Amino acid sequence: MSDWAVFWIVVAGALAVDLGVARKTDARNAAIWSGVWIGLGLAFGAWIWLRHGADAGITYLTAYSLEKSLSVDNLFVFILIFSLTGIPAELQRRALFWGIVGALAMRAVLIGLGVELLDRFQWAIYPLALLLTYAAVRMLRGTEAQSRYIEKGCAVCTSWVSKIVPIIPTLQGSRFLVRKEGRLMATPLLVALAMIETTDLVFAVDSIPAVLAVTRDPFLVYTSNIFALLGLRSLYFLAANAIRRLRFLRFGLAAMLLLAAAKLMLSDVVHVPALVSLGAIVVVFGASIVASLLFPGTPEACAHLGEVRDVRPRSQGCEECLKTGDDWVSLRMCLSCGKVGCCDSSKNKHASAHFRASGHPVMRSIEPGESWKWCYVDRMTIP
Repeated sequence: MSDWAVFWIVVAGALAVDLGVARKTDARNAAIWSGVWIGLGLAFGAWIWLRHGADAGITYLTAYSLEKSLSVDNLFVFILIFSLTGIPAELQRRALFWGIVGALAMRAVLIGLGVELLDRFQWAIYPLALLLTYAAVRMLRGTEAQSRYIEKGCAVCTSWVSKIVPIIPTLQGSRFLVRKEGRLMATPLLVALAMIETTDLVFAVDSIPAVLAVTRDPFLVYTSNIFALLGLRSLYFLAANAIRRLRFLRFGLAAMLLLAAAKLMLSDVVHVPALVSLGAIVVVFGASIVASLLFPGTPEACAHLGEVRDVRPRSQGCEECLKTGDDWVSLRMCLSCGKVGCCDSSKNKHASAHFRASGHPVMRSIEPGESWKWCYVDRMTIP
């Protein structure tokens, strides 16, 4: 049986198990399944080692470790996408599953193009190295621009998805598409999935050249990519709350990209053994986590908690939308006066309009399963 056949049988079985068995999203089950997926990725590496020798096994492990480390940055984006679209935890797993399935096809195309480009044009290593350098700089400085792009794409009433298919502003169970009055319409769940796929395209453009700096073997590049992504859903549910506290993590990931850029650019001059690359990845990633734990910094605090009162909602829906008969997406309640408005993904954005008119800074979600608060002045989430 060919290597590719073994790989696809293992991946198909893993996806079937993930879809049918790994249903719970609590921390305990997320930890168990994260261990299962990491173990599966390492076991596949051991199989490569036994079949093709130590060099191939170490190269796979290096590429897997690099891709796994860089994929952690996806978690920041998942948190933002799901908070902006109001997707509850039980539906987040569905969006992430199909997002990973889409990544299987998209990364195959990108890896094929990258390998072909390097095989045909040796000089292509230099623009790819510059791309990695740019990605490192963007990781350190571009978080605000990234957030603005995601906010614009996740706004249900103005998302680019609406240019392709009309969007119904409320969730329709677990469905991505529904038919209303004879028209096929997208749900907010499809908007979240579309944003997961488009942001993964950006991450893939960054991470695939980094892995190509380790090896140009398409089998090792693709399999390491996919096994790193398979456990991303469980890792999200395990680490979503903790990931925000790793303040130096992005510095570590940026350093990895710069090291990959240097290795790619100097590949014709200096040969860096895969074991050395693996050691560098482990040291940099581990150091960024340890530094974050040792020097957590001063946590951001909202300066307007004194204006939060024990109030009740003044209406059962968005007050302004009820008057005009408009639909709303999600409800936010002012914690100063109890006024209820629709969220910023809604057409009218009555929650933020209330802030601009009244100066009352803090609102909270009153959607089922959501308890977070948002300060419009300090621009931060309050637990």
